[in-house]
Amino acid sequence: MRLSVDQLDITLDRRPILRDVCLEVGPGEIVGLVGPNGSGKSTLLRAVYRSLRPEGGAVRVDGDDIWTLPARAAARRTAAVLQDVGHATGLCVREIVALGRTPHHGLLGRDGPEDHEAVDRALDQCGARPLADRDFASLSGGERQRVLLARALAQRPHLLVLDELTNHLDIRARFELLSLIRAIGTTTLAVLHDLDLAVRLCDHLVVLQQGAVVAAGPVLDVLTPAVLRDVFGVAASADRHADGVVRIVYAADPLALHLVERAAAG
Repeated sequence: MRLSVDQLDITLDRRPILRDVCLEVGPGEIVGLVGPNGSGKSTLLRAVYRSLRPEGGAVRVDGDDIWTLPARAAARRTAAVLQDVGHATGLCVREIVALGRTPHHGLLGRDGPEDHEAVDRALDQCGARPLADRDFASLSGGERQRVLLARALAQRPHLLVLDELTNHLDIRARFELLSLIRAIGTTTLAVLHDLDLAVRLCDHLVVLQQGAVVAAGPVLDVLTPAVLRDVFGVAASADRHADGVVRIVYAADPLALHLVERAAAG
């Protein structure tokens, strides 16, 4: 499965939000969208999961423009996991996950054996089977995000779209969720606020600034000292350590941008 975003333009309240945005996500890749607040990351995701129609350009999943497909057909291809959607009082975990089957049979359709199998598999993939009979409202933040991811996987999508999935989670829950996403192997486009988590999760990064792509490619090619300085306003560099993990190293005073400029000149 491949996602292609081609020359995307979006305007909201007469204000340009995205301008000529292009990106590619290849089969099985995890691509992260990063950038300062207000750079257009979540707006771009809304266009990808067909919540917001662009003024210009195209979003293609498996080669088809999603806006030319029937809504249910488009929903079967792409599943979105957004920031914590609240407590969904009165629904148990299995019922929440089963909602992921809606694009396959509609709101009034009856679940069949294939639906039950998809729900069970998604619960197992996310380690959420022991939670199946729990009230969704009783879960911790990390547990809720696992369940919402399971709901998306029950949809059996070609593409996963994740918007700040690790927000408000403690550090252990964040790492557990990142490991889970990598193990799933589904083609994924993810907005991540935390650069340290982004470099651990993603194969490639796309950097947005003021609605435009300013850098895209492998993590170390993208997060150069110049990009970290000019886009994020910090003195830092990224490097792959002996254990194979990419880490961002910040200056003692991360806002001392002259240190980065001096290092780049030397």
